[in-house]
Amino acid sequence: MSYQQIEKGKQWLEEVLGFMGLKTSVNIQANPLDTSPMGYSWLVIEEGLSLDEKTILLDNRGEGIESIQYLMNSFINLNVAPDDQTALTVELDGYRLKRQSELNQLAQSSVEKVRLEGNEVEIKDLSSTERKHMHTLLEGTADIITESRGQEPDRRLVIRLR
Repeated sequence: MSYQQIEKGKQWLEEVLGFMGLKTSVNIQANPLDTSPMGYSWLVIEEGLSLDEKTILLDNRGEGIESIQYLMNSFINLNVAPDDQTALTVELDGYRLKRQSELNQLAQSSVEKVRLEGNEVEIKDLSSTERKHMHTLLEGTADIITESRGQEPDRRLVIRLR
């Protein structure tokens, strides 16, 4: 991940927030959930937003920041070789940390259910980022396989026994 791409993402995000009339700043931080040196960087939208402004960005499971994050990552990876592409995470008000904790709990309870009942579990209403997180979280589980089924906007995560 190049610092140039991270800075480009930060500048893009600040401009978009400014166009939206949101007066705030963006800070670059290490992913608090990843201790590896190559961990993804987070762009944290700092304080200064009203409750209504935060709600606009975080309503419907963070649909606003999910969309902004998708567009930003598309922008910073334009004309970049596939091996050099990166993914940045947009964080606001601890939303990502809370959501990832929820996803971790959902993954754990789903795996327990699959093991107990022997049937696959299908999880709906996850964004592509959240599905990827679940796949990554469970990829090292010896007796479990994950896959995605369906087409957007009805794509689902399936967890089943190997």
